[in-house]
Amino acid sequence: MDILHQYIETLSENFFDPKKRVFLGYLLSAFIISFLWLTIVKKEKIKQTINKIFDKKVFMSKSSQADYILFLLNIIILMFLSPLLISQLAIAHIVFEYLHSQTILMPLNIETNNLWIIPTFFTLCYFIFDDFTKYITHALMHKVPVLWEIHKTHHSARTLTPLTIFRTHPIEGVIFVVRSAFTQGIVISTFYYVYGGNITFVTILGANLFSFWFHLFGSNLRHSHIKLNYWNWLEKILISPAQHQIHHSIKKEHHNKNFGVAFALWDSMFGSLHLSKSNEYIEFGISTKKHKYENNIIYLYISPFIGIYKLFSNYVSSQNINNKKQNLKFNKQTRY
Repeated sequence: MDILHQYIETLSENFFDPKKRVFLGYLLSAFIISFLWLTIVKKEKIKQTINKIFDKKVFMSKSSQADYILFLLNIIILMFLSPLLISQLAIAHIVFEYLHSQTILMPLNIETNNLWIIPTFFTLCYFIFDDFTKYITHALMHKVPVLWEIHKTHHSARTLTPLTIFRTHPIEGVIFVVRSAFTQGIVISTFYYVYGGNITFVTILGANLFSFWFHLFGSNLRHSHIKLNYWNWLEKILISPAQHQIHHSIKKEHHNKNFGVAFALWDSMFGSLHLSKSNEYIEFGISTKKHKYENNIIYLYISPFIGIYKLFSNYVSSQNINNKKQNLKFNKQTRY
């Protein structure tokens, strides 16, 4: 019963905790934004807009149904795995001890009557560094073949809904939990060392101030069929929903583009930025050829291991071929 209670509590937190991506308040704001976008900007009729937002072909597709099941199952899996992973407290302790052993970065004695300056700066720095580590991790998930086999589960989605964010393999979930622990541990311990113990996050309803506004202004539209794009200049700073939808496109020119979560600055810096076009058609998935089992839950769990095994087998085969060529070349040289 304790496990069942913990599962129900963890499940409900996703919708009732403002620190979570699919908090009901953020889903409501995504609906309002998409409604205003379609009726005012795209000049669509209200009935047409409602039907488009709640399109049954999207929310009841086989791809979306697989998202819902993975969402429910991954909660159970990560409930058992998370306690085994390194914590932010352990990371913070290691970093804090290191900072005390070095002499380059020293504590600052800052006195200010404005109690908001340091907490706001701390909250902003954490949000920026957290977003940067998400970018790096996400880019590696695409660029490193073994990690791509794991991340493929997410990109196999043919339709996007807010719950597609949870269409991930548990190993990817573990990777991002560890990333979060390192990010929090590094930032918190560094600020604690430099500014002393009087640091705290600035929050709204318990959520990081900047994360709150990011989610409130349509983060859930990134995984959706509502194509909301920004002005070109703004898409060079912030990732629009349309830009993330491009990231899920099957087109080759869209591959390995727009890894950013909140900021597009990282994509601009590392050459992976792709601006959206208002009338561009985007088809989601990995390829135009549909896999027979792409929405089969068992296959989605085992396919990364199959892919990694194939990578390893191909590597061993290529090494054997290279060794045979080297031996053949050596034999010819010694013969003459």
